[in-house]
Amino acid sequence: MISRKQFIDSLDKKIPNFRINQINDLLFDKTKDSFEQASNLPKDLVQGLNENCGFYSIKNVKIFKSKLDGTFKGLFKDLEGNLFESVLMENSKGNFSICVSSQIGCAMGCTFCATGTMGFIRNLLAEEIVDQYRFWNRFIFENNLEDKRISNVVFMGMGEPLANYANVKECINTWLKYTDLGPTKITVSTVGIIPNLKRLLKDDSWPECKIAISLHSYDPVKRKEIVPTSSPNFHQDIIDWSFAYKDKFPSKSHYITFEYTLIDGINDSKQNAKFLAEFVLKTAFSKINVIPLNEVSGKSFQKVKKNNLQTFKEEVLKRGVDITQRKTRGDDINAACGQLVVNETL
Repeated sequence: MISRKQFIDSLDKKIPNFRINQINDLLFDKTKDSFEQASNLPKDLVQGLNENCGFYSIKNVKIFKSKLDGTFKGLFKDLEGNLFESVLMENSKGNFSICVSSQIGCAMGCTFCATGTMGFIRNLLAEEIVDQYRFWNRFIFENNLEDKRISNVVFMGMGEPLANYANVKECINTWLKYTDLGPTKITVSTVGIIPNLKRLLKDDSWPECKIAISLHSYDPVKRKEIVPTSSPNFHQDIIDWSFAYKDKFPSKSHYITFEYTLIDGINDSKQNAKFLAEFVLKTAFSKINVIPLNEVSGKSFQKVKKNNLQTFKEEVLKRGVDITQRKTRGDDINAACGQLVVNETL
């Protein structure tokens, strides 16, 4: 099987845009599950789609459900047969968020993260990312969970989204066109690939989604230990970039989030909190989101102690920096932040 895009590009006669829109309208209709259900497509086009590509470009292998909070994790195969994961979870607004993967594996090598142990396998195509939304939307419909809708999407699954820039951009723009998601309901979480952060500022087709920077330390040396791919002048580059970002997206809804995974004895002290707040105050339009470490089998890092977590947040707040805490979900099925890694034995 080939991708839908490969099939359409292979046709002798170019399909007009209205046909592309008709195909996508069908694909994003959660009540439909086959090309045969199209009432407005030519029969030869439907036949060609059926013979050459699937209604989904990804295949679900297994669904895991958390006994703690009802989070769902899906194990999927891509078009080449590689395995990856994606997550559906309830959010603070009482709806669903999905955590999507942009790559299979990851080359960033963050020392606390399970995905990095896979290494980098490949970039997911735009439609393979798009179809994670489509799968979960259909899943909600089939399982009578429609008292909730998918209201948010976060690129916090497997991979570094800005290392797959073109496919991530195409995917988000597709969602914005064919779903009810607004741009600020989509967050791209990145370790901060400076060239591509600068690139999106000059890219008129880059969607107005939110950006989250995985910081993890105010100190360049310590950050390099946690994020081995951290660039030499990263912190100053991010300060400068944040002001350019604010110039491009001045709306308050486009604030930059600094993601900070709290690791026991590594970056969770009062002094760490003080210097982190001082760093963030040098940037434009920013807030901090702390993430208590989700422990990963085989790694020695431990979750921050509750008292240290509270003290850390208080130290940041009293310096006038907005700080929130991400609620851990699905850690009993290895679906929480930093835990995604292919594992068929769960």
